Amino acid sequence: MKALVYTQPNEVQLQDRPTPALELGEVVLKIDAVGICGSDMHAYHGHDPRRKPGLVLGHEFCGTIVASGSPRYATGVRVTGNPLITCGICDYCVQGRNNLCSNRTMVGMTRPGAFAEFMSIPAASLIDMPQTMSPIHAALTEPAATALHAINMSMKALARPLPEARTLVIGGGAIGMLATLLLKNYGCREIVVAETNPLRRESVRTHARADTIDPRTDETEENGFDYVIDAVGSKITRVNAIKAVKPGGVVMHIGLQDWASEIDMRKLTLAEITLMGTYTYSTADLRATVKLLNEGAFGDLSWVATMPLSDGARAFADLDTGTQPAAKVVLMP
Repeated sequence: MKALVYTQPNEVQLQDRPTPALELGEVVLKIDAVGICGSDMHAYHGHDPRRKPGLVLGHEFCGTIVASGSPRYATGVRVTGNPLITCGICDYCVQGRNNLCSNRTMVGMTRPGAFAEFMSIPAASLIDMPQTMSPIHAALTEPAATALHAINMSMKALARPLPEARTLVIGGGAIGMLATLLLKNYGCREIVVAETNPLRRESVRTHARADTIDPRTDETEENGFDYVIDAVGSKITRVNAIKAVKPGGVVMHIGLQDWASEIDMRKLTLAEITLMGTYTYSTADLRATVKLLNEGAFGDLSWVATMPLSDGARAFADLDTGTQPAAKVVLMP
């Protein structure tokens, strides 16, 4: 089979790889669509020691079952899935918080991912979807669930209902765009998106109908927002997030561009800021997200770009240079 392989920093190559063999309790999927995630780009740049050269990346997928080692799933069924392979028995799993599983592994990190014609995955990780649903839309389940999980967590901490919260989203990439669209669906009336790429700012204005600023030239309003989502996670965005949030407000940190940095702990303390971190999603979040995507809660998704898997190297290069206006590129094997 053909697979897009991470070979060295700033390089992916289309290579021939063996088609995965069927294992007991797993299924083999023919990949119909697979999205390029920010964490794939992080690995592409050589910044993720967990993802080593020689690995097939990709964990935002939709595929059709072509071989099944599980009595629950028949061949010919189209599914998406949870790329986190969880144990099901640790405290977090039995609490329904399997995103924090103590023994988790991951598709596209510890085992070959979905940038390929075929991929194997445990049947327990599959997420059912309507068979009439677009595979491109279904491949957005993973990033959309990340946004949903973060926003749902935040609503528990906000002093007032979300529709009343003046909100700043830092980053107009896929997570920032999907979060903005979901915030709109949840009734949030005042949203500003901070994005440095002018092509993405235009996409946010056009498709999410949100106000935008360029944080390099537009001053971020100090103490101006009840709720701030940092969908980038760099040193400067963390500083700006704390600066922008009002006293008593909530900062939700999603992005992980930089591993560590200082923040204004004095303001965090004296202004009673709630700073929250979030990691991915639970299985329940993924199931809820499939339903929302299928119902159009994230809009028509016309801002998503598609390219054949054979053009994967160009897709990565375009995202790297910022010449790709789409916040999300989905590859079609």
